[in-house]
Amino acid sequence: MTPDKLFVDRIHSGDVQSPAGPTPARRRPRRGEARAGYAFLAPWLLGFFLLTAGPMVASLVLAFTDYDLFNAPTFVGIDNFTRLFADQRYLASLKVTGLYVLLGTPIKLASSLAVAMLLNNAFSAKGFYRSAFYLPSLVGASVSVAIVWKAMFIDGGIVDRIGQGFGLEAGGWVGDPGKTMPMFVLLTVWQFGAPMVIFLAGLKQVPAELYEAAAVDGAGPVRKFLAITLPMLSPVLFFNLLLETIHSFQIFASAFIISGGSGGPANSTLFYTLYLYIRGFADFKMGYASAMAWILVMVVGLVTLVFFKSSKLWVHYSGEEK
Repeated sequence: MTPDKLFVDRIHSGDVQSPAGPTPARRRPRRGEARAGYAFLAPWLLGFFLLTAGPMVASLVLAFTDYDLFNAPTFVGIDNFTRLFADQRYLASLKVTGLYVLLGTPIKLASSLAVAMLLNNAFSAKGFYRSAFYLPSLVGASVSVAIVWKAMFIDGGIVDRIGQGFGLEAGGWVGDPGKTMPMFVLLTVWQFGAPMVIFLAGLKQVPAELYEAAAVDGAGPVRKFLAITLPMLSPVLFFNLLLETIHSFQIFASAFIISGGSGGPANSTLFYTLYLYIRGFADFKMGYASAMAWILVMVVGLVTLVFFKSSKLWVHYSGEEK
């Protein structure tokens, strides 16, 4: 038997302590760290199961029942889901929300990218301008901003008076079904600060050597934007597109405040989440509202899946081989 083998056998028999220390002693700190980790995770896990997972499971069950908050739920199968597509107000909410997503999201992203490119250039007081443009996104989702927005666009408001100065017809935007959608699109575009900051961070990562090489080849600003900026920013663009699309599906507070909770005039502001709220908490049709909520989850999930699948065609990551 060699000396090394003899030494190992003596360690296993307990005659000699391993240089790294006894095995049980080495395990104790790991168990302690694990317990500490679980202790730190416990508040989040508790909140997730009680406030997110639990209500979601309850909502899924209620979607198959007739429940009015005051009486015990009655199982109705898929009736809530089939009745949705015969509900004209539900179809109107689908149309309003879809139009808002298709108009508001691309205009907001284009505006935020344009401003980010302007702020990416070297000029004095750019820190002030970055803060000023970001500020609306901090307060844009608040109730107070929705109230101010409504006051600006009602009959006789400041926007109405400015429009009259240019010869436009008076009457305000809030009460005109043909003008309510542009009003909400303007509101969401005004809140472009968050995607703008993300675009600005992405622009900082584009190597200046690429633009210098393109300039040597005689490329103009448009060519540089299409051939360098957009491909290099495609991961950031994908992130912003996904995030803003999901946010657009969830619009509620501003629609509730500006329409007075009714979705009017003529259902022109009846966004999906607003109608869900009306059915659940005004009409006390919690089963019906739960079915609406799960259809919204499925639609957002499907849109997200389409975005991820299509991203293989237009999102380029550094060092990735196609």
